[in-house]
Amino acid sequence: MSDHVRDLATLREATDRLLTAVGKLDNAALAAPSRLPGWTRGHVLAHLSRNADALVNVFAGRPMYASAADRDGDIERDAPRPQPEQLADLRESADRFLEAASVDADWSRTVELRNGITDTASRVPFRRLIEVELHHVDLDIGYELEDLPTDFTQREITFLADRFSGNTHVPQIAITATDGGQWTTGRADDDVISVIGPAADILGWLAGRREGAGLDCDGGLLPVLPAL
Repeated sequence: MSDHVRDLATLREATDRLLTAVGKLDNAALAAPSRLPGWTRGHVLAHLSRNADALVNVFAGRPMYASAADRDGDIERDAPRPQPEQLADLRESADRFLEAASVDADWSRTVELRNGITDTASRVPFRRLIEVELHHVDLDIGYELEDLPTDFTQREITFLADRFSGNTHVPQIAITATDGGQWTTGRADDDVISVIGPAADILGWLAGRREGAGLDCDGGLLPVLPAL
């Protein structure tokens, strides 16, 4: 069972790291490209702020976003804002999420996310933690996958391996991290492909952040994974 209290404490720490880092940027830095194709750093920060509010909606039983078009439009609207506005919105929206997550509730209840995906309420803080940590890396401001806390990296690999498990477009893959951890994902095949390498590179490959240059695959080329 997910420990939402622990995840909320970890999320506060990750959010503080992000806020400190963004506080050191200027307007020009926010207008520069992030590591996400077509997005500036301002787009990434706008997405993080609106995601926090969207998850408040989830706790309240409302749709995350009114529509996909509204979600994208809000990000485009907010992306060009100057650094002080971006930072204030990032902090205030994070506070709204933490406040909503602090309300006494049935954490075992099922909640609905985007695109019909459902999960237990207790897993929402970890989902928010994923957003904060990976998008901090996406900003390309010196925070790398190797800097992520070990516990988060292990849990996120498990989360992604579970997500691809049973996917008919993904061969059965046995994943081994040279710095600790083993996972299996993909469809149930007789033939199993072995992927071995550092946990940071495994996470980067599974999350679509790296092509897997640091990984060894006994099947030759790494399997192509579907978009998340």
